[in-house]
Order: sequence, then structure tokens, then C-alpha cells
Amino acid sequence: MDVLYLVVQQTMFFSIPLLIVALGGMFTERGGVTNIALDGTMIMGAFASIYFINQMQDSMSGQVLLILAILVAVVVGAVFSLLLAYSAVNMKADQIIGGTALNMFAPAFAIYVARMIQTDGVQQITFLNTFRIDSVPVLGDIPVIGSLFFKNAYITTYIGFIILIISVIVLYRTRFGLRLRACGEHPHAADSVGINVYRMRYAGVMVSGGLAGLGGLVFVIPTSTNFNATVAGYGFLALAVMIFGQWKPIRILFAAFFFGLMKTIASAYSVIPVLATSNIPSDIYKMVPFIATLIVLAFSSKSSQAPRAVAVPYDKGSR
Repeated sequence: MDVLYLVVQQTMFFSIPLLIVALGGMFTERGGVTNIALDGTMIMGAFASIYFINQMQDSMSGQVLLILAILVAVVVGAVFSLLLAYSAVNMKADQIIGGTALNMFAPAFAIYVARMIQTDGVQQITFLNTFRIDSVPVLGDIPVIGSLFFKNAYITTYIGFIILIISVIVLYRTRFGLRLRACGEHPHAADSVGINVYRMRYAGVMVSGGLAGLGGLVFVIPTSTNFNATVAGYGFLALAVMIFGQWKPIRILFAAFFFGLMKTIASAYSVIPVLATSNIPSDIYKMVPFIATLIVLAFSSKSSQAPRAVAVPYDKGSR
């Protein structure tokens, strides 16, 4: 049972950031902008929030500090995404090229600034992990379920599920969600009834940036005690999760847990008896998430159809 608890908890740690970032990518693509810069936005959000923790951990700790860091990550991610929104929406620049440029800029910026602002000149930003919850009151005492989901946990896990619920409601049950989808699928029709397409697409990109920035923090907190200007390509993996989930929140949830499980096998195979006693080289296990990504996308590419938002351009006054 201890191995099962470990595998489930590790899967949650790896899946939740994928879920959050993929949901962010879903919002911007539903609005008509492809956000390739998820990886760079994760780096910027993680950099700002981890540095905030590094500077404030002497005066506060625990969940209050983590919540404030979450706010910092969301704000920085949203602001950083404005660069993509301006280039894609106002300047009509190629969205792939713009996103790629931001992905190249983010790690370089994080490394340079980290070396400049730290007295020892190193690029790693360290922090004390005081955020783990040993046991959630009452819920942690539930047999089996308590040990699986409510012990050795982080509030970021529960925030991820809250974001999923909110995403479903916002996308399918609110005026904002209807207008966002309309601006992605039929922008000229939306414009004809008085909806500001540019403003809605800006909103979609900013939601995407805020969630990606949060995803960067959520990825770093449970898995490390320092930030080294990288999120291990999780932004690109989140794109695969979004595509495999067919741009729908619930399907994205299952896709995120699938890829999270693959990531867990790659990192924790040595504590799983069946895998540890096999003669398979360790490098093979480390390749599992990437092999799974290629296989899944290859078999799902025919059945997974992007929303029309991806292919519908819009130019004000062109109708």
C-alpha cells in the first residue's frame, strides 16, 4: 500500500501543473489565439513567485506565503502574456513565431536577472519548502482515501481541481465563455452583434498567461527546493495534454493524469518493485513520458480536431 500511496501522490504532483497550464492553453485557443509560449510563461511565473518566496520566507512561512506567491505567479504570467496578445492580435504577427520568441526570452531573462540580483551571482533561486500539509484535518483520517489524497499534500493540488471546476462553468455556463468561443469560431459574427473581438482575445490570452504562470509555481513547489530557470519542458507537454484532451476541460483532466502517471514512472520507477527488479535500463524509463506523448498524439491526431478558433483569422472592419 505504501507504494500505491507514493505513486498516486507523485502522479498528483506531476499532473496538476499539466492540468492548470493545459486549461490555460484551452482558453486562449478557444478565443482564437494559439499560445505556444506556455513554457516561457511558466518560467516567468515560477521565477517571480519563487524569488518572492526566497525574499519573504524569513518573515512569513506556510500557506499564507504560498498563497501570496500564487498571486504573484498569476499576475506575472498574465502580464507576460500581453506580449503575445499584442503581437498576435494587434500586430497580426505569426503566433507560432511570437510564442517561440517568448519561450527563448524567458529562460535567458530569468538566468540573467537571477545572477544580477543575488549577491553570490548564482542562477539558482533556493527556498525553504514549508508548504507541505502532513494531514488535512478530518479528511486525512478517512481510511485509504485520506492517505491517498489528504496526507503529504499541497494546497496547490486542490487549487488545480477548483480551477478545473471554474473552467467548466466559465466556458460553458457564462456569457464570457460564450463570447470567447464565438470570437474564436465566428469572429465576424461576434463583431456584428457588438462584441469586441480584440478585447475578448486579449482576455483569453491573459487567462492563459495567468494559469501558465501559476502552473510554473505549482510544478516547482512539490518537486524541488530551488528554481533553475527551467520547468523541464512542461509547457510543451501541456500543449500535448490540451490536444489529447481535444480542448475540453474534462478530457484534459484525464489526459493530464495519464501524462502525470507516465512522468511518475519515469521518476519513481526505482521504488516500484516490479519495475525496479526488471532488467530494463533506467534511460528507458526516463524516455517513457516522451514516447507516450508521441504515441498518443500519433493515434489521436485523426480523431482530435482543433476548434475552428485555431484557423479563423480576424481583422477589424474586414467583414
